[in-house]
Amino acid sequence: MLNIKIKNLKPGVSKAGLHALSGVMWSVVGVLLCHLAYEWLNAIPLGGAAAFALSGVLLAVLIHIFGFSRLAIQNIFRINAYSEEPVCLFAFQKWSSYPLVLVMIGMGIFLRRYAPVPKPYLAVLYIGIGGGLFLSSLHYYWHLISSKKD
Repeated sequence: MLNIKIKNLKPGVSKAGLHALSGVMWSVVGVLLCHLAYEWLNAIPLGGAAAFALSGVLLAVLIHIFGFSRLAIQNIFRINAYSEEPVCLFAFQKWSSYPLVLVMIGMGIFLRRYAPVPKPYLAVLYIGIGGGLFLSSLHYYWHLISSKKD
């Protein structure tokens, strides 16, 4: 009969690989959100676009400082606390965070496609979240670089 252990099906990576994957995921999503915002702001006059973009950048810094930065640092400590390697590929964030990610993706799709919010205002939110994600992804890279020195 078929004797497959579940543990053999678990895609595993090293802790350093998980830190790198986390950083890349956060960076890519952040850049993607900022790119969407850029497309929306590119369609309006430069003066207005600059004001919306600056508002988004200020929001990104606040989201980074008071939100995503703390989450990234918690994830780094949580990944470091795993006792054995390889670590499951999907452990780059807590399992309890996955439903929140799905809700955020759903909200993003809804806001982009169906909400009556003008795109320049939505761009402020997208730059804020995307920039916050990108800035916070730097924690993962810094951790990888500093752990190589030890």
